[in-house]
Amino acid sequence: MRDEGRSGCPINATIEVIGDRWTLLVLRDVMFGNRRHFRELLAGSEEGIASNILSDRLKRLVAAGLLSREDTRPGQKVEYRLAEPAIQLVPIMAQLGAWGLRHRPTTKRLRVRAELLEEGGPQLWAEFMDELRESHLGIPRPDPDAPTATDRLARAYAAAVAEV
Repeated sequence: MRDEGRSGCPINATIEVIGDRWTLLVLRDVMFGNRRHFRELLAGSEEGIASNILSDRLKRLVAAGLLSREDTRPGQKVEYRLAEPAIQLVPIMAQLGAWGLRHRPTTKRLRVRAELLEEGGPQLWAEFMDELRESHLGIPRPDPDAPTATDRLARAYAAAVAEV
């Protein structure tokens, strides 16, 4: 059963799930950084998320159906995977990045992916979403021989880092 939320407003319903700073950043790191384990998320956080906050957000994202948690045997790392509703946030994340490019100070190293996503538009977002479905849900990409959006994003990031 879904939580009814404070109102029936779709914007409110969305904000109640993803509206705090850390939730979107955790999703960003799973989505664009391919970080799937607690320690990877903690160590790779550009913003320095605290372990208790990360733990809380991961639990909330699993409960909300945005992430799935691969339970493992003792001694193995728990793996988090994007669920389809989280994958469908790619266009929103791209638009948030585009807004930040235009209206907030950013660094070359951290803005390059947002620039590429803005330039690539809906076609690149769709390709990236297909890749996420393949890697997180096991659904093969429609054109497995096509160059990947992930590779393009990684090359652009590596080039930006090399310039810094």
